[in-house]
Amino acid sequence: MRPFKQVDVFTAVPYRGNPVAVVFDADDLSDEQMQQFAHWTNLSETTFVLAPTEAGADYRVRIFTPGSELPFAGHPTIGTCHAWLEAGGVPATEGIVVQECGVGLVNLRQSDGRLAFAAPDLIRGGPADEADIARVCLILQIARAEVLDAQWCDNGPGWIAVRLANAEAVLALEPDFSAVESYDIGVVGPSPVGVAGLAKTGAVDNNGDDEFAIEVRAFFRAGGGPGEDPVTGSLNAALAQWLLADGTLTAPYVAAQGTALGRAGRVFIDQADGEIWVGGDAVTCVDGHVDI
Repeated sequence: MRPFKQVDVFTAVPYRGNPVAVVFDADDLSDEQMQQFAHWTNLSETTFVLAPTEAGADYRVRIFTPGSELPFAGHPTIGTCHAWLEAGGVPATEGIVVQECGVGLVNLRQSDGRLAFAAPDLIRGGPADEADIARVCLILQIARAEVLDAQWCDNGPGWIAVRLANAEAVLALEPDFSAVESYDIGVVGPSPVGVAGLAKTGAVDNNGDDEFAIEVRAFFRAGGGPGEDPVTGSLNAALAQWLLADGTLTAPYVAAQGTALGRAGRVFIDQADGEIWVGGDAVTCVDGHVDI
């Protein structure tokens, strides 16, 4: 039997965020066993905690969707760190946890009772070409004119992101999930209250009545993954790198995600010491053991 937790991420209220399954003491598990268990949980991601292999890392994590392994993902990073600390993990440097994963070492910090990770470098960035935008529009079932801008935001999962006019347009989307075999699409639109004012306030109550700068949705179909992800740390990290760099947003700001799925995910973006930090609350909903 192995220690196991299921953590709800990007929420302080249980069952309003995005869950991740976390399996400890996984060093002796094979790739096939990890993949089989991740397929069984049927969550967007399941993580396995192992002893680190790189100098400076506090622990190593492997991240699996129901059908494949990811080099990095945001909500599993925060959820795994929360579970590791709750299980008695002690970082080598107080206040900073160093996670080893497929993209290398990722730093996490603890601030205001919330965990945040430093956004990893993009594997692929820059403007999307018209052929890719046309493919995105086909899936989202929108006209090309509705896309104000489109960028590659690939920090591991392979995101391509499009910016729409407002949050209402984002929430109105009804994608055709059967349009293509594989995709990783992020969609963002500003809050109707106004980005500038909301970016300054950062007010949030996590019950859906708060102020936020942008509404985000994430659609992906690869390796057996679901059509829409409730709250997506990797996408929000890449969106921050894009939208802060071009002046669309200023930090700190709050992003809302999961509204269309009945969730109330909140992602807290900050910028300090040359890094973009992606933060969120986390709460353990299941705590026990599993037999793998």
